[in-house]
Amino acid sequence: MAASPALERDPPLPALGAKRPPIVVGVTHPQTCLVLGARLRALREAGFRVTVVSGPGELLERTAARAGVEWVAIPMRRGIAPLADMLSLLLLWRLLGRLKPEVVEFSTPKAGLLGTLAARLRGVRRRVYLLRGLKLETTSGSKRRILLAAERLAARCAHMVLCNSASLRDRALELRLAPPAKLRLLGYGSSNGVDVERFSPGPCDLRERLGFRREAPVVGFVGRLSRDKGAPELIDAFDAILAVEPQARLLLVGWFDAGEDALDGRLRARIERHPGIHCAGLVEDTAPYYRAMDVLVLPTWREGFPNVVLEAAATGIPAITTLSTGARDAVVHEVTGLLIPPGRPQAIAEAVLKLLSDPERRRRMGRAARAWVIEHYTEQRVLGLTTAYYRSLADPAAAQTN
Repeated sequence: MAASPALERDPPLPALGAKRPPIVVGVTHPQTCLVLGARLRALREAGFRVTVVSGPGELLERTAARAGVEWVAIPMRRGIAPLADMLSLLLLWRLLGRLKPEVVEFSTPKAGLLGTLAARLRGVRRRVYLLRGLKLETTSGSKRRILLAAERLAARCAHMVLCNSASLRDRALELRLAPPAKLRLLGYGSSNGVDVERFSPGPCDLRERLGFRREAPVVGFVGRLSRDKGAPELIDAFDAILAVEPQARLLLVGWFDAGEDALDGRLRARIERHPGIHCAGLVEDTAPYYRAMDVLVLPTWREGFPNVVLEAAATGIPAITTLSTGARDAVVHEVTGLLIPPGRPQAIAEAVLKLLSDPERRRRMGRAARAWVIEHYTEQRVLGLTTAYYRSLADPAAAQTN
């Protein structure tokens, strides 16, 4: 277990009193830190002493440094690993005993389970399980039963379950993860919101730098390249798109995930050899990549609330995503983009071709998408609701007087 030195540059916040209440934010894998920066910074600026916890990795350290918070690396396996999980639980229990946080927020399946359990065993006063999605939705049999039991235990150990979207809360209710009063949605959902200044329409020379022809339609994807994100269906659909739009290009912004839903070697090789596909890999600053797209496609099987759809919307790019849990909350059908059933390459191809053939419709949807995000999902709005909620947990009296 490794930790950073305490940072002394955190500003005071009188609303929470002279003492900066400690809060621990935990996730399983350092890749998740890619979406934590703004949330950590907002909590620090709201007056908390923030410690972020995840498995070891450069992304953990870099995210913590940029947000101005402390970090602790604790190895956690994403898969089922009883002995390793017991060690991770012990390390989390010891860490919480040392930090004595007023509030904890754990998310992602393994950290959610082990973190909330350790916090309950330690008697942490306020324990939040941030439900970012439900991995069990793409599993079956005994594995699904184990994951469902783990979700219920995590929710039981938490005093509140924050749901990332309205449809995710509905699904949690259907699965009886927790009583209705324990499942809460802040505002319209989303754990981060969008920086609408960073993600905004504007000029972009990325197409030229990637070697795309000026007139080539560009279909984009941002995220993990995995089965659960619908990558196999997207690749099949792209070949159908090429039959109608032979100059089209598929821009994949993301990494080949090594998790349990990893793509098989043959499909990965097919992607890497395909002359119409450009794999950008893991990109920290995705804003220019959205500007290079004509349409974003996220053919996912499960989500909590997809940040990438909101980022595309803020950039003025219409999105095509699925009716899956969480994803359907991120698009207003026929207004900001299109919703299709998951698992249907033909539906992906038809939706993409419908938008590529009508530039004015794309522009109209893009304008509506950006206006919708500005109304409901700005970073300031979403994180303002989050910090206000956590201030109320750390100091209910102060929250009532501010």
